[in-house]
Amino acid sequence: MPLPLPKSREEIRRIQSERKRATVERALQSPFWQKRISKKIDLNKLDDPEVWRQIPILDKDTLRALSDAQFYGEFCHAKHDGIAEYWRSGGVTGQPLFYPRSYRDIEVGLESFARTFDCAGAGRGERAHVSFPMGIHPVGQIYARCATSRGITANWAGAGTSTPSAIQLELIQRLKPTIWLGMSSYALHLANLAEAKGIELSKLGIKHVMCSAEPVSQAKRDKIERSWGAKLTDNFGMTEAGMMGGEWKEDEPGLGFRIWTDLYFIEVLDPTSLEPAKEGEVGTLVVTALQTNNVTPFLRWSSGDLVTYSEADDEREGKKAGPFSVFPRIKHAHRTAGFFKIRGVNLGHQDLEDFMFRHLEIGDFRAEALNEGGNDILRLSIEVRRGSDAGEVSRRIEIQVREKFELKPHIVVLEAGTLAKEFEANVKAARFVDRRG
Repeated sequence: MPLPLPKSREEIRRIQSERKRATVERALQSPFWQKRISKKIDLNKLDDPEVWRQIPILDKDTLRALSDAQFYGEFCHAKHDGIAEYWRSGGVTGQPLFYPRSYRDIEVGLESFARTFDCAGAGRGERAHVSFPMGIHPVGQIYARCATSRGITANWAGAGTSTPSAIQLELIQRLKPTIWLGMSSYALHLANLAEAKGIELSKLGIKHVMCSAEPVSQAKRDKIERSWGAKLTDNFGMTEAGMMGGEWKEDEPGLGFRIWTDLYFIEVLDPTSLEPAKEGEVGTLVVTALQTNNVTPFLRWSSGDLVTYSEADDEREGKKAGPFSVFPRIKHAHRTAGFFKIRGVNLGHQDLEDFMFRHLEIGDFRAEALNEGGNDILRLSIEVRRGSDAGEVSRRIEIQVREKFELKPHIVVLEAGTLAKEFEANVKAARFVDRRG
């Protein structure tokens, strides 16, 4: 069944109204939800926020408490159009679950991913090099499969674990893709490896870099776009729902993701009171899948993401309306980012990454917390770009880290390409490592 973009926000409200009822009725076939949803709930009034909030929020702790037998036997639906495949969870249960996806779920899933190509302005006749993992995580194989619907050629390269980075660069040179898809950390690794090999990545014809699954700060975005000579668009999804949205090429970079609210009903709630957060206020994201609920009824799923919500009224912002202007935006607050505590100082990973990547002489870096001689230290391993004075860069970084973060780092200069080689076997870069035991 086709899923064309809605033409107006009023059309989205109609779709949400119809699908919310169908979704709840479907969930009530699950023994899990039969116990949790009151029999007194009025299914004719689900558009009333007070009625909708009678449905309990489903969080990670609740899911974690289910055994495999309970998840598949009580939570999942027994009646559907058949299991097409399984999508691996992000590991919220400690031991990850594998979510069954029906054939209808996959149809919707393929379309939700394909919309990110449209959102980025990538289309028919282009060629995509897909460097997302091709294993049991769905993102890589779904991206490669859905490219066909947009007339885009796909090279199923996979991450560095399946196709070594040196071969990835060779394929990009030989096959001349116009789109590169992968995690932002891997985009940095390929760029650093290319520089070490004397390859000018920015001149290979890539126009679009499409990322997902990791935070993209402005400093990281700038570095990737300089290295690749391409525009980066970030995308947002979760295994419990699907690909939920992407950055639209008409928006200012970094404003947030346009969310496909015809496919996913979202709420942004105050983390303490669970009342609706005001526009622009940080709240916890709660998601109900309106179409991909044919086996796994994720009603009011609290993903743990802290975001701000914007109606993204293009006319109010003085911009001409476009096909994705009907969708609102969410932007990650990144409050849950990790940190080191070294000698009483909380050192945020995101803050340090932003700081390091603003230095154009730095190709890549790794930060480690260590204990030497009874004292905690911060070790920064850096790769310095060709043509820069490594000694001068090291001295300047040491001074500026001490001034900004009130910590004196131990700087180690590595040969260009060292970190990319070490990160090769990892799906996500271990850029921040606590070695204090």
